Amino acid sequence: MSYLRLAVTDRCNLRCSYCMPAEGIAYLPSKKLLSWEEMLRIVQVLHPMGIKKVRITGGEPFVRNGLMDFLTELSHLKDLEVCLTTNGVLLESQIQNLADLGIKSINLSLDALDRDRFFQITRRDDYEIVYQNLLGLIEANFHVKINAVVMQGKNEADILALTNFAKDHPVSVRFIEEMPFNGSGQLEPILHWNHQRIFSEIQQAHPDIQIMPGSIGETATKYQIPGFSGDIGIIAAFTRTFCGTCNRVRVTALGQVKTCLYDDGVFDLKEYLRAGASNEEMADTFLRLFAQRPLNGFEAEKNRKGVIQESMTSIGG
Repeated sequence: MSYLRLAVTDRCNLRCSYCMPAEGIAYLPSKKLLSWEEMLRIVQVLHPMGIKKVRITGGEPFVRNGLMDFLTELSHLKDLEVCLTTNGVLLESQIQNLADLGIKSINLSLDALDRDRFFQITRRDDYEIVYQNLLGLIEANFHVKINAVVMQGKNEADILALTNFAKDHPVSVRFIEEMPFNGSGQLEPILHWNHQRIFSEIQQAHPDIQIMPGSIGETATKYQIPGFSGDIGIIAAFTRTFCGTCNRVRVTALGQVKTCLYDDGVFDLKEYLRAGASNEEMADTFLRLFAQRPLNGFEAEKNRKGVIQESMTSIGG
C-alpha cells in the first residue's frame, strides 16, 4: 500500500457520457463530504505507513473551494509525491501556483482532440480552454498524462490523433477501456474497444511500436514509438489484466474506503473518524482492509451488494 487516490469532491463542471448522465447526479451536501482537515489527517496517518504518492481526484478538484490551501498543506509532508487529476477547464490561473508547490505530475482527462467530438462526450463547449491549458502545462514542464476513454461511435478517430500528439509533445497518452461507472446502471453488452483492439489500431499506423518495461503497481502497459517525444499507454480497466500487483487504496469524497475500483466501498471512514477513532486505530483499520482486499476486480465486483450504478465522479476518477 504505497499509493492513495483521494477524491476531494463528487462535483464536476463537465458531464462526460462515460461518467454521468446528462442531467448530472444527486451531489452530496457539503457536510456529508470529508472536510479538508479530515483528509489531511488521513494522509498524515498513511504517509508514515508507506504511502509515498497521493493523487487528488474528484469529480473535478478545482470546483471545491480550498483546494490550493489543502495542496499547500500536503506539500509540507516530506518525501510525499502529490499528483492531481483534472479536466483542465479551471486550470489556467493555477498552473504557476501548482509548480510553486512542487507538484510535477498532472493527469488531464481529454478524450478528443476535436471540438465537436469533445462536446459530444463532455456535453460542454470547453475544448479550446482545455487544449490551451494542456499546452500551458507542457510549456511549464509538468509531467502530463492525457487520459482518454475509448468509446464506440464517439472518439475512435482520436486514438491516432492523440497518439500522434505524443510525437511532438513530451506527454504520456493513456488510452483507457470504458468502464460501467456512468451513473445510469445501463451497461453496453459488449466492450467494443478492449486493450487488444486499441493496441492493434495504433500498431497498424505505427508498426515499429515497442513495449516499455513496467513497474509493480502500474495499471498501464506502456509503449514507445521511435522518434516520439512522448509515450503511449493502454489501461485494461474493464478487462482488468493488471490485478494482482495493485498498490493503491482509494478514499472517496464521502469517506468510503475502496481497496478496489470495482467494490462498492468496504469501510465508512468518515463516520469512523467522527466517532472518535484515534490515529493508531485508523492505521490498524487500513492495514486490515488492505490485507483483506479481493484477489482481483472480478472478485470485488462479485462481492458487491448490488449492480454497479454509481458515477465515476462519486468514486474518484
